Amino acid sequence: MTTVAMISVDEARARILSYVHELEPEEQPLLAALGQALAEDVTASFNIPPLDNTAMDGYAVRAADTAGASEDAPVELRVIGELAAGYVFDGEVTPGTAVRIMTGAPVPRGADAIVPFEETDESGRVAPSKVARVEGRVRVLKAAAPGANIRRAGEDVRAGEVVLARGTVLRPAHIGVLASLGRTRVRVVRRPVIAILSTGDEILSPGEPLAPGKIYDSNAYTIAALVQRFGGIPRLLGIAKDTVEDLTAKIRAGLDADMLVTSAGVSRGDFDVVKEVLRREGEIDFWTVNMRPGKPLAFGAFRAPNGRRVPHLGLPGNPVSSAITFELFGRPALQKMMGAPLIERPTVRAISRDRIRMTDARRFFARCLVTREGDRYYAALSGSQGSGVLTALARANGLAVVPEGSPDVQPGNEVTVMMLDWE
Repeated sequence: MTTVAMISVDEARARILSYVHELEPEEQPLLAALGQALAEDVTASFNIPPLDNTAMDGYAVRAADTAGASEDAPVELRVIGELAAGYVFDGEVTPGTAVRIMTGAPVPRGADAIVPFEETDESGRVAPSKVARVEGRVRVLKAAAPGANIRRAGEDVRAGEVVLARGTVLRPAHIGVLASLGRTRVRVVRRPVIAILSTGDEILSPGEPLAPGKIYDSNAYTIAALVQRFGGIPRLLGIAKDTVEDLTAKIRAGLDADMLVTSAGVSRGDFDVVKEVLRREGEIDFWTVNMRPGKPLAFGAFRAPNGRRVPHLGLPGNPVSSAITFELFGRPALQKMMGAPLIERPTVRAISRDRIRMTDARRFFARCLVTREGDRYYAALSGSQGSGVLTALARANGLAVVPEGSPDVQPGNEVTVMMLDWE
C-alpha cells in the first residue's frame, strides 16, 4: 500500500472495503440468527397455508345457497357441525347446509364461502321479533360471494418457492417466516469478532483509581458498543502501554479475531513507538483523510500465525473522532464481512438553527439534534464541536455533513444530515 498525503472519505472507505471479505457460514438456532445474513436461499417444501382456510369466525356455506339473503329476507341453513382451527371436518357441505367454523380452520369440502357471524342471526344485531334463532339452524342475513373470507392454499408461500434469498439480513418477521416453514436452525454468515485495543500511558481502565494526568478509556467501550450494535462480536484487549514489548504482545493477542481496531497513536504528533510497532508487525499505511473530526487514520493488515491476514483499522485517539471514523469506515466493513448489503445511513435535508463554522476545507461532520416541525426538519448543534467532547455526540441523533470547501452554514440555511440509529 502507498502512503497518500490526503485522501477523500470515499476513497478511504473504498480502500478499506477492498481489504475485507465475507466470512464463512455457520448454522444457528432461529433466534440466535437475528440480525445475521442468510448464507443460503431458503426454499419452501410445502404450501402456506397448506389448505384453504377461513379468515373469519362464521359459517362455511355454498355461496349459491345465500343468493338474495337480506335482513328482511334471510336464508335459513341447517347446521351440520362445528369446526375449530387445527381440525378437519369429515363431512361435506351440501345444498342447504352450513358448518360453524373458527378462524384458521380448513374450509370443509363443498363450501366455497364463509359468512361471518355478524352477517347471521348469531350476531345479536337483529331484534328477536324480526329474526329468531332456530335450534340447529342459522339464518344468513347477507348474500356471500364465492371465495368470500377464504384464504387459499399457497396464498402466502408456494411449495418450491425461494422464500428468503441469500444475503437477507434476518429481521423478526423473517424469523417468523422461517418458523412457519418448520425450520429450527438456519445457515447464516457468522458474526465477525472485532478485537479492540486502546493505546497510551495516560489511559486507565474504568474502575481504576483516577490519578493526575490520567483519563479513563472511553474509546474501547464506545467502539465495542458500536460493533455490537452493528452485529459484530467485540473483544476488548485492554490498554497497551507505549512500549514496544507491551504493544506487540497486545497486538499479537488479537490476531485470532477477524479485524483489529486500535485507537490513538496514528497522528503526526503521536508517540513513535506505536507507528513503529504497527509497521513492524503488519502492512500498515498511515493516512490523512479529508474530514473533520477524524483526519488521522491507519489501515492495513497483520499476518496471523496461521498465515491469515487480519485487517487493521487504526482510529484517532480523540473520542468523537474515534466514534465517527468507525461509523464511516468500520460499519461498512462489518456489513461486508457479515454478507449484508452495504446500507447507507438515511439522510434528511434540515434547516440549521445554528451557525456551523468551517475552520478549514475538510468535510465536516457536525453533531446535531434533528427535530421535525410540520413537514420540515430542523438541526441544532448538540453541543461543542470539539473532537474530545463525547457528550455532544451522545446527545446527537444525526451528523450534519458540510462538504469540503464550503463556507460557514448560517442559521436558516439547509444542510444534509446523516441520521444515526441511536436515540
